[in-house]
Amino acid sequence: MNIKSFLKIGLFALLIVGCKDQVQTEIAEAEATVEQEFSFNVEEFADIKVLRYQIPGWDNLTLKEQKLVYYLTEAGLAGRDIMWDQNYRHNLAIRKALETAYTEYKGDKSTSDWTNFETYLKRVWFSNGIHHHYSNAKIVPEFSKDYLNKLLSATSATLEGEAFEVLFNDKDSKKVNQAKGVDNVLESAVNFYGPNVTNKDVEDFYKTKKSPDPKKPLSYGLNSQLVKENGVLKERVYKSGGLYGSAIDEVVKWLEKAKGVAENEAQGNALGLLIDYYKTGDLQTWDDYNVAWTAATEGNVDYINSFIEVYNDPLGYRGSYETIVQINDFDMSKKMAVLSDYAQWFEDNSPLMAEHKKKDVVGVTYKVVNVAGEAGDASPSTPIGVNLPNANWIRAAVGSKSVSLGNIIHAYNNAGGSGRLKEFVNDEEELQLEEAYGQLADKLHTALHEVIGHASGQLNPGVGETKETLKNYASTLEEGRADLVGLYYLYDSKLQELGLVEDWKKVGKAAYDGYIRNGLMTQLIRLNLGDDVEEAHMRNRQWVSAWVFEKGKADNVIEKVTRDGKTYFNINDYEKLHALFGELLKETQRIKSEGDFAAVEALVEGYGVKVDQAIHAEVLERNKQFPSPPYSGFVNPVLVPETNDAGDITAIKITQPNAFAEQMLNYSKNYSHLPAIN
Repeated sequence: MNIKSFLKIGLFALLIVGCKDQVQTEIAEAEATVEQEFSFNVEEFADIKVLRYQIPGWDNLTLKEQKLVYYLTEAGLAGRDIMWDQNYRHNLAIRKALETAYTEYKGDKSTSDWTNFETYLKRVWFSNGIHHHYSNAKIVPEFSKDYLNKLLSATSATLEGEAFEVLFNDKDSKKVNQAKGVDNVLESAVNFYGPNVTNKDVEDFYKTKKSPDPKKPLSYGLNSQLVKENGVLKERVYKSGGLYGSAIDEVVKWLEKAKGVAENEAQGNALGLLIDYYKTGDLQTWDDYNVAWTAATEGNVDYINSFIEVYNDPLGYRGSYETIVQINDFDMSKKMAVLSDYAQWFEDNSPLMAEHKKKDVVGVTYKVVNVAGEAGDASPSTPIGVNLPNANWIRAAVGSKSVSLGNIIHAYNNAGGSGRLKEFVNDEEELQLEEAYGQLADKLHTALHEVIGHASGQLNPGVGETKETLKNYASTLEEGRADLVGLYYLYDSKLQELGLVEDWKKVGKAAYDGYIRNGLMTQLIRLNLGDDVEEAHMRNRQWVSAWVFEKGKADNVIEKVTRDGKTYFNINDYEKLHALFGELLKETQRIKSEGDFAAVEALVEGYGVKVDQAIHAEVLERNKQFPSPPYSGFVNPVLVPETNDAGDITAIKITQPNAFAEQMLNYSKNYSHLPAIN
């Protein structure tokens, strides 16, 4: 599971406590120097801000370790086109045509049409396709068919038929459609299913799949496309010689090189299993790999690679291709290891029903890491935290790995703040709490969400995986449940006892203020007026916030304040809000443990989908004064190998791309390993 970066008023770099004053002083001095020497901002367009990030600790790696990072990064980029094709069946043809027109057109580039065309292409690049990376809505060009035809005619670019027309019509309008009362598979443009496959087809197909060991259910559907040929359903498996085979073979080539420079035997064995999985598409090998990867915790370098997160599948079966290559930040990880050390305490003291608690929480590791490269679903829009593997039985039997992407969050911090905070806080006290403790509260919430949240709880015996029982609500329920674990413990003296905070109440209050402010108001700047909430993380933040707001009305726990025509939300009783978060956590775990579809549907549809239109209109109007875009993402540093006359790598240097278009065009030139139609 991952936490995608989101606009919570004040998404800043995270400060670590423990010798707090000294650490904060050192970080502040370092950041002041960095700001003078390194520009984190690349450019802005539409609703997007593109940033850069650095790779701290690179020079401390041995050449062998740098080679490992380089090979893993190249492996990730080799498969990037898979993500484009997974997102939509015409994406690769569209991208090729738009890029050709962009690079070859010699006509007038001072017109508004050209500016709009360039912005559209950048938006498509950022989203890995023609649907918005967050809202899932099709991106609407602000130029005409005639203008695009003019560009195509003036260059060698070609785009015809449905691939051309879909840019301008209403077809395939949503990449992922999670709306209630529609056929989610049929109405989603994502290319995980053939265009004539329905919800019922998917459910019926996987009902017949039985794992050899029911206690270790295989992740059926994770690495395949489900299509219907002559009325018969069949899977097209992602593997060498199968669907996406030409790109997968390139991925394997680089993974083989990485295996040759593995830091230790455990890491090498895990890479070997990943290679076998790519070659065969065998889901048992996938589980074997995840067990080995989870247990391989030693070394300076780690990675995430393959078909993993299922958010883009309306029914939660199929994994999007993604990779993150990471270098351990040992100092930060050591400071935060206390969370994983006390994982059992958090489980034992949670408000869950006794039968839903794990008796033995095993193998939870937590690290702060520095990203060295990303691709697929992790780029350009990146997570800020990741917890894997996703299989519940592996979490229970072996454990999980949780990471916070330290240099990514550091880049957000140095890219500039936001004036939105003062606009939406209720009073001076809330402002001061956010400014003093908001950064730390965000950091701890991410850590608790990933380390404790996703690792907590267990399914009842005989209950199927959540993708089967909770269907299209599985992802938002899981993210909300993990959020609630973090919220429950953010207002607990245990954090101070463990040395993570100096004043647990003030940190907890800042966390609660920020979460409610975001869930009920500020995240709405990402939606067009009249839209429902559809993205899983946005939904969970709204249904958590709206539920506690409603349930606390009798005691005025959260007060809706209107002042000078503006709306604010003020928390009057943090202790009672803490209890409400615990009550909702208990219920969400019950829903997951029992597979209660009716309850999750009522929760999400009742609190997480519909938006208060008056507040939404007000928020959008108040936000107009702040030009900073609501979404951010990154270009990647470029790892450049230097070789001797024999072709051996003697050093690897880091360079930074000057512009977003420069990197995107470079990627298309050097990492296009798939045909337009797959």
